Amino acid sequence: MVFRKSSFRVTLLSFVSLLAIWYIVALFANSRIFPPPLDVLEVLLESIAKGELQYHIGHTLMRVFISFVLAMTVGIGIGIALGISKSLDRFFDSWLTLLLNVPALVTIILCYVWLGLVEAAAILAVAINKIPNVIVTIREGARALERDYLEMAQTFKLSRTVVLRHIILPQLAPYLVATTRSGLSLIWKIVLVVELLGRSSGVGFQLHLFFQLFDIASIFAYTLAFVLVI
Repeated sequence: MVFRKSSFRVTLLSFVSLLAIWYIVALFANSRIFPPPLDVLEVLLESIAKGELQYHIGHTLMRVFISFVLAMTVGIGIGIALGISKSLDRFFDSWLTLLLNVPALVTIILCYVWLGLVEAAAILAVAINKIPNVIVTIREGARALERDYLEMAQTFKLSRTVVLRHIILPQLAPYLVATTRSGLSLIWKIVLVVELLGRSSGVGFQLHLFFQLFDIASIFAYTLAFVLVI
């Protein structure tokens, strides 16, 4: 209990110190370039009152969720296949290396050029950028699977669904947790770029608009709100 109180005090002190530094810097800087905390809070509350913040964050979170589910579903399936089959792994390893090194911006631009400025292109661009990372992590987990269990499943002629649920996925749990954490941290950043380049809603779109208007207070407000939500 004492440790928790001490930890809370340190966290609170750190937060207050950050606000104090922010306020002091804002005093000496141009308020238009570096607005003080109260100005940012005022903009944030005004955006909430109008419903604009909820609207745009909602659209961004929707894209994050759909892209994440798509990337995880495809990546886990391919990763397990490559981890279990050495021949498939050797054949597709060069493809995977290529995809891992393609810049996210290139993928986004190509999806918009090929599919148009539509929602499907935005979702696909984000998912494609994440799928190779999921494959690599899950492939390593599949390589470490206990082969004895798989051979036993073949001996008893267990269905693929049973093998997946009761043998493969439980052993892949640590790798699934790792790729989930890294996936969320990567996907929401890519979603902002996707929205900035080709969507008419979302936090990324709003940040681009505020950049054009040189509205630093709104940039701070939306950034803080989105970070807190994520």
